[in-house]
Amino acid sequence: MSMVRIKLDNKDFEVSEGTSVLNAAREAGFTIPTLCYKDGLPHYTSCMVCMVRDNKTKGFFASCSVNVQEGMDLDLSSEEVIFIRRKSLELLLSEHRAECEAPCRIVCPAGYNIPLFNRYLSAKDYEKAVSLTLSEVISGDIACSKCAGYCENACRRKKIDIPVSIRNMKLFIYRSSVTTETDSSEDEVSSGIKAGRKSLRLSKRFNSLIGKMEPSEQLEWLKECEEQIDRFREISRPDDAFSEAGSCMHCDCRAADDCRLRDLADEFSIKNPSGKLVYAPIVKKINYNTGLLFENAKCIKCGLCVRLCEKSQEEPALCFINRGFVSIISEPLTEEFGNILQTKSNEVIEICPTGALSKLK
Repeated sequence: MSMVRIKLDNKDFEVSEGTSVLNAAREAGFTIPTLCYKDGLPHYTSCMVCMVRDNKTKGFFASCSVNVQEGMDLDLSSEEVIFIRRKSLELLLSEHRAECEAPCRIVCPAGYNIPLFNRYLSAKDYEKAVSLTLSEVISGDIACSKCAGYCENACRRKKIDIPVSIRNMKLFIYRSSVTTETDSSEDEVSSGIKAGRKSLRLSKRFNSLIGKMEPSEQLEWLKECEEQIDRFREISRPDDAFSEAGSCMHCDCRAADDCRLRDLADEFSIKNPSGKLVYAPIVKKINYNTGLLFENAKCIKCGLCVRLCEKSQEEPALCFINRGFVSIISEPLTEEFGNILQTKSNEVIEICPTGALSKLK
């Protein structure tokens, strides 16, 4: 295979002819971010976060879409290139109607992982709920013992009927699992809260916000709740906690700690856009046969899930519908969502760079 000589950030390299600029740069040790690119899949330029500049023409192009040519002189990391990549990310986030963290966790003074706690209980995994609770108590008593219940005030379920009884579930689980009762002072609990909040804030994670929601969109969150469920404000036994946790609408993002979009927003120090473009309303599609959950409002239309399955003839898969700015990823118009991806659900979840595709439980 013949080689071509190129210059990357003022350094000379020889690379194989036919190599994309993106891969040539990565092979040379440079880091270029991507969201819509995956080795082995047909190429489709979408996210535009891999932009580089041609120093000869002063023009910008997506590095994943252009192959190297003899004599290229490319700028991979100047302020101008970083600016273009930031703008590409900001455009993606402007229509990304999602919350990285649930409201209940954001307002918790101790930073407890309430969504995960609720998920363990709704799955009746008592041991994991206990283990999580004990791991989060840094010093003294559990912070809930002297908390006004800010989590319940922020609970999205409150806008539909009554909030999930988070505080009493946490207290029940903690007090049922410790061997001795504790009566910590205000100072001891306060120091534990401060330590918990400090630990939570150290990461300074980017947090996307949904923006204004229509009443019909609020009701979409109920799709993850059991239709007939007993509610308990006071929790006196594990079954009470299991049932009450089942009323949690799971409005957190399951990909909060595994989201490429969020990682890049952190890396580029981007703030959540103040206004959101509403091309796709908040809708939760659930395939109960496979447990696949699809939230289009979180989708950045990278097309990875479509390209992963486009050669599959065995089963219906996700595809693009509509045109232009209103194009979205969806099940085919002739199919129900419950019929798609019977064997490839886990694969599309793994390849998704956001939390748009996830598992129901």
